[in-house]
Amino acid sequence: MDAISTGTLLVILAILIFCSAYFSGSETALMTLNRYRLKHLANGGHRGATRAAKLLDKPDRLIGLILFCNNLVNIIAPVLAAEIGHRLSGDLGVAIATGILTVVILVFAEVTPKTFSALYPEKVAFPSSYVLTFLAIVLRPFVWGLNVITTMFLRLMGADKATSANALSQEELRSVVNEAGALIPQRHQEMLLSILDLENVTVEDVMVPRADIYAINVNDDFKLINKQVVQSPHTRVLVYRDNADDVVGFIHLRDALRLQSKEQFSKSSLLRAVKELYFIPEGTPLNVQLTNFQRNKERIGIVVDEYGDIQGLVTLEDILEEIVGDFTTSMMPAPSEEIIAQQDGSLLIDASINIRELNKEMKWDLPINGPKTLNGLIIEYLEDIPTQNTSLRLAGYPIEVVDVGDNMIKNVRIMPQHYKKP
Repeated sequence: MDAISTGTLLVILAILIFCSAYFSGSETALMTLNRYRLKHLANGGHRGATRAAKLLDKPDRLIGLILFCNNLVNIIAPVLAAEIGHRLSGDLGVAIATGILTVVILVFAEVTPKTFSALYPEKVAFPSSYVLTFLAIVLRPFVWGLNVITTMFLRLMGADKATSANALSQEELRSVVNEAGALIPQRHQEMLLSILDLENVTVEDVMVPRADIYAINVNDDFKLINKQVVQSPHTRVLVYRDNADDVVGFIHLRDALRLQSKEQFSKSSLLRAVKELYFIPEGTPLNVQLTNFQRNKERIGIVVDEYGDIQGLVTLEDILEEIVGDFTTSMMPAPSEEIIAQQDGSLLIDASINIRELNKEMKWDLPINGPKTLNGLIIEYLEDIPTQNTSLRLAGYPIEVVDVGDNMIKNVRIMPQHYKKP
């Protein structure tokens, strides 16, 4: 080293510091890369992303390579700094050079490059992948030996260097969607979140309750049946005999109107045109039922409980509306039609409204784990059918029962302006 001039040593030291900064920044950049964006770019043919993805496929080798090179540089640099300091000022120069080098490495070879790489990982990682790929080939024996020793110690500590799964959980994916900001339009974010919620929603949450099903009694007077067919708000209508539990099947209005146009419409022709029923067990999650509809090529089904009793009716449209919102062609009343704002700031609400729809419409947090309607929720809370003008506070919302009839609550008044967090 004595044969090398001080100026040359300074140039070499500067190069070593630059190399240290490069390896520190490369490590941070590669480890900070968004793995899903990286996969997307690699699948699109981006060369830098492809090389970076190959390096990250074996993170133990990548980390071993970077640390081997970085530590080698950081070991040589202090030796050169000490030599330079000794030449300039003897032992005092060694101490001064060591102190200065420590600050220089900390600022210019650690904090600055790592911070920049964390802010702009792709700008650093993709170009760095050229050099690191080359070094991985050249230094393969050294890195392999280092990994063997590391693996032995990991096993002694009961650890496994196998790459952990990078799959996102549902809640993590929900956070990604929520934080997407302007990258994903708000409407699309809502749809994606609705898809994630499908497995937490069952068919009972979206079904038309048994009492509200529009159906035709085949034993009624034929003139009434004819009128019901013409005035039906739905394309498929349930057909039964006298009792809703004695269901026959579904009639498609297209078939019924075709028979009418040919003047062949009668009870017997109506029964011949009836389609077979498709039954759905209660408690079926919507994501499962959506798949079942697709697999069985069905669009409508009857929800039954464990005893086979009919609970309600679910259509494919009901499930799709959970994802994209209400269709403009829907003949069912929108939640806002069941909620009437009063001058005093209170809301007059039809108690048969679905709680999930009410929460979604008003941004409320009424319990949804039990009864599906507001009427059922209040009755469960009071453990009795209340009388008119009964007041209560449910989930922090002041509620007044306005109308009761037929053993159920018809209308309630809620004062959201007096809400108190429970």
